[in-house]
Amino acid sequence: MYDPEELDAIRDAKESWESGTYGETVDRFGERKESFTTDTGGQEVDPLYTPADVADHDYREDLGNPGEEPYTRGVYSTMHRGRLWTMRQYAGMGTAAETNERFNYLIDQGSSGLSMAFDLPTQMGYDSDAAMAEGEVGRSGVAIDTLDDFETVFEGIPLDEVSTSMTINAPAAVLLAMYVAMGDEQGVPREQLRGTIQNDIMKEYIARNLYIYPPESSMRLITDIFEFCAAETPSFNTISISGYHIREAGSTAAQEIAFTLGNGIEYVQAAIDAGLDVDEFAPQLSFFFNAHNNIFEEAAKFRAARRMWAQIMDERFDAQNPKSKQLKFHTQTGGSTLTAQQIENNVVRVSYQALAAVLGGTQSLHTNGKDEALALPTEQSVRTALRTQQILAHESGAADTIDPLAGSYYVENLTDGIEEDAFEIIEEVDRRGGMLEAVKSQWVQRQIQDVAFERQREIEEGDRVIVGVNEFEVDEEPEMDLEEVDPEQEQNQRERLEGVKADRDGDAVDDALASLREAAQGSANVMPHIVDAVKAYATVQEISDVLREEFGEYKPGR
Repeated sequence: MYDPEELDAIRDAKESWESGTYGETVDRFGERKESFTTDTGGQEVDPLYTPADVADHDYREDLGNPGEEPYTRGVYSTMHRGRLWTMRQYAGMGTAAETNERFNYLIDQGSSGLSMAFDLPTQMGYDSDAAMAEGEVGRSGVAIDTLDDFETVFEGIPLDEVSTSMTINAPAAVLLAMYVAMGDEQGVPREQLRGTIQNDIMKEYIARNLYIYPPESSMRLITDIFEFCAAETPSFNTISISGYHIREAGSTAAQEIAFTLGNGIEYVQAAIDAGLDVDEFAPQLSFFFNAHNNIFEEAAKFRAARRMWAQIMDERFDAQNPKSKQLKFHTQTGGSTLTAQQIENNVVRVSYQALAAVLGGTQSLHTNGKDEALALPTEQSVRTALRTQQILAHESGAADTIDPLAGSYYVENLTDGIEEDAFEIIEEVDRRGGMLEAVKSQWVQRQIQDVAFERQREIEEGDRVIVGVNEFEVDEEPEMDLEEVDPEQEQNQRERLEGVKADRDGDAVDDALASLREAAQGSANVMPHIVDAVKAYATVQEISDVLREEFGEYKPGR
């Protein structure tokens, strides 16, 4: 803390500099732009920051030490000095066998965690032989119809030695049940299973539209998962509350964390309303954020989000367990920032984004392949993306000290500004009845759309430079070796599913589905019944259809 006289002197010196040394130079030569803002336009960037810009800071109250409230500087005391972040690479090829091959390749290359992508039919709760699935089987990720597919995906991969993240939302309960069933098959105690299911349906209503059930029923499934995992799989993260797709849809950095933490508030309140104790399930909550190109804004965003969540859990929910207040998060580099033009530039973009995530204290990181703007990443681009993390971890020095940007007048000012903006948005959400009501009324969606429209206008008018797209263009592009999905895979997957259905015990499937239906009709936790159903080789769609029939399907605006 500076004393008032010294701060006055610093302010006077800055004013003198602005009118003298700096101002005279600007008057003579000008600057590159009339004004500078953060990447998302949320804050004006001053030419110089001084201690006067953080004069109100109290170190212990506003920053604290790593592993201690308010967790601005990190949720663990040693952070990356003790253990590097989990290095994940998103994988989910057309078939279960191909995904297994890619997973083993990533493990051999040094990946410390698996990240599983699913095709569109799986994400919507349909089997590969459904009419709705035609043309989409295995295209955006792996096709999973039954436990048999899961057994192939994880063949030779011990679940007690790896952590697996699954990007699945509406049918998350089904895929989690398959993971639990696989662990049981391998003889892995359930408490040793590690990983994360995304399970963030609010984000689907906001940004991606891959939902099945009405919001209230979806929240019931989520709270059932919270309860089941707290008792059965305490090391498994029950939800990855995701700002990633909100940012991909066009939001600002402040909107990303405001709407994400707003969703978190909604989930916590729903679980408490269902009778769960906050300190029983909150330690298993995790978050998922985007990393874009502005290193300082992104690092400040992560720091602000940690501080905000600690305050929210303390003041709103009276959480007592320190782990309930710790915002642990996975980061993925920004897919929407990748360009089809001059795709080698994407390697550079991803590197800066990864650096921002590490400087911001991420627990887990996925770096995009350079070709993901065009297709599923090739082995070569996945290896380069993983090597980006490994070079960052072992050669850059960025992981050698904790929160290295702390104390920067600029970064601390950014952190405060993003936090202030985000809390203002959360207050407006509260006035609108909470995130569920704000999403139902489309207010949240409109806020993001307005920002996305403005960003696109800036690009088209040249106010925002995208290297290789609207500036520094070239006439010719090199040919790329892109990963392609074999069109025969769809038919092969359908035949595989047909074989599983022919070999399974039909009576056991019927009994398991009937038991699930009865649980869905009442108030019993559905998760044990879904585990029984997948162990009988009931399909993703058969299970989802039972819930569709009991819960209904969501139609926006109705």
